[in-house]
Amino acid sequence: MTEPDRAGMVADLFADSAALHQRVAAGLIAPILAAADAIGAALGRGGKVLVFGNGGSAADAQHLAAELVGRFERERPALAAVALTTDTSILTSIGNDYAFERVFERQIEALGRPGDVAIGISTSGGSPNVVRALARATQQGLTTVAITGRDGGAAGAGADIHLNVPHPSTARVQEVHRTVIHAVCALVEQGLRPSAD
Repeated sequence: MTEPDRAGMVADLFADSAALHQRVAAGLIAPILAAADAIGAALGRGGKVLVFGNGGSAADAQHLAAELVGRFERERPALAAVALTTDTSILTSIGNDYAFERVFERQIEALGRPGDVAIGISTSGGSPNVVRALARATQQGLTTVAITGRDGGAAGAGADIHLNVPHPSTARVQEVHRTVIHAVCALVEQGLRPSAD
């Protein structure tokens, strides 16, 4: 591949990502507002956010939890959020003793309380462990949010709030997911008072 070809490939990637952002933005505004409101309400009642996904979506889950527990763009109180993707002892024990499809469901069973928010991230919308965890969250009275790609799959269909990026490319979907996460975090922070520290 020549240098101009390589440069063109990079330019096309940026253009494709920007075009997808523009195409889906209007359809994402209402569910982003709903997700931020649900999170703000849960945190205001002393609840928490439980977030999970696989692979790149696991990284996005950790990213979202970090923005809430730490900070996003301004000083404010720490917010209760847990990424269910980070404790290797829990993940491997559940995967070994039960099945990998239950690694998030079992944690929802243990940690989820009515009024909390469960956020499942799946670029396919069909990850069995994400779908099962969202179903368990619904059974336990949590508000469920699905952040998906493609047609949203079973994860999107079963969630209270669905943020869908209808595109077949996992990479492009993940790029928009990160913007969605940032928008949600910005709105949640906007609704809080600055920290007195």
